[in-house]
Amino acid sequence: MREAPLFELRRRRFDAPGFRGIECIEVEARSVLNRVPGGGLPFDWTINPYRGCVHACTYCFARPTHTYLDMDAGRDFETKIVVKVNAPEVLRRELAAPRWRGEPIAMGTGTDPYQRVEGRYRLMRGILEALIEARNPFSILTKGTLIVRDLDLLRRAAEVAPVSAAFSIGTLDERVWRETEPGTPHPRARIEALRTLAAAGIPTGVLVAPVLPGLSDAPRQLRAVVEAALEAGATHVTPILLHLRPGVREQFLPWLVTHHPDLVPRYRELYRRSYAPTADRRRLARLVADLVRAGRRRWPTPPGTSSDRLRRAPRPTPAPRAAQATLW
Repeated sequence: MREAPLFELRRRRFDAPGFRGIECIEVEARSVLNRVPGGGLPFDWTINPYRGCVHACTYCFARPTHTYLDMDAGRDFETKIVVKVNAPEVLRRELAAPRWRGEPIAMGTGTDPYQRVEGRYRLMRGILEALIEARNPFSILTKGTLIVRDLDLLRRAAEVAPVSAAFSIGTLDERVWRETEPGTPHPRARIEALRTLAAAGIPTGVLVAPVLPGLSDAPRQLRAVVEAALEAGATHVTPILLHLRPGVREQFLPWLVTHHPDLVPRYRELYRRSYAPTADRRRLARLVADLVRAGRRRWPTPPGTSSDRLRRAPRPTPAPRAAQATLW
């Protein structure tokens, strides 16, 4: 999914904890509404106010998008963040255009809109305000606890249009988290952010994604995520097994060779193609579905979230195979 042209304004570095080594490339975009080609996803339109991501997840599906900008999918993706500084203004113009039909918009499908740099640029507040003014439905997928900052706007949005959120929480295992997602908030902090959104009436789920064979796929590890999510008020829990598309494979496998050489033969067998075998993906789906059913006996679906409002809300849950190709 290629986006409209970007026009570079300036490059900035911030001498602050958490930003050292990060270069923000400020650009102006002609458009921020991106149509998703193919029709295989549960959404047709996306907004990505940033390109690149300081979360630095080893497996990130979006890494190859940096090569479109003549940067690499490795270190450049993690440290050279493209910031569409005019995103809120452009979005207002696009939402007001006569041709726009108010279709649901998904955010967090390219790179995380609530990654660390959002704390400085605050683009999402302007974007949410524009969506509220247009009464436009939307969903947000994130690993960033910074979303809680915008709870006031999410509440206002939910009053005028279907709104939903989801947190990507692949594991609660401390070792696996530190190894594979070095720039993300702690997964327990994400659970608490989920609790906050759910308590505020925002339908919020969890993507157990990606599940990493041999690292985060043990039943006890999956049970821990499912039970924590349900206890916090998750409306849905969906697993996605790791997908190694071209461009991601070249980044992930060398990391695996260095950190978990014993797993390399297994991964080479599983990932002869971009996807793990269908049987493995179905096995994971059944296991998590069973865990969710068991968990619902202790933590039923939050009141009101099974209503028509939730059914109409645009979920950022990429269940179909085609969706996995884009998201993980």
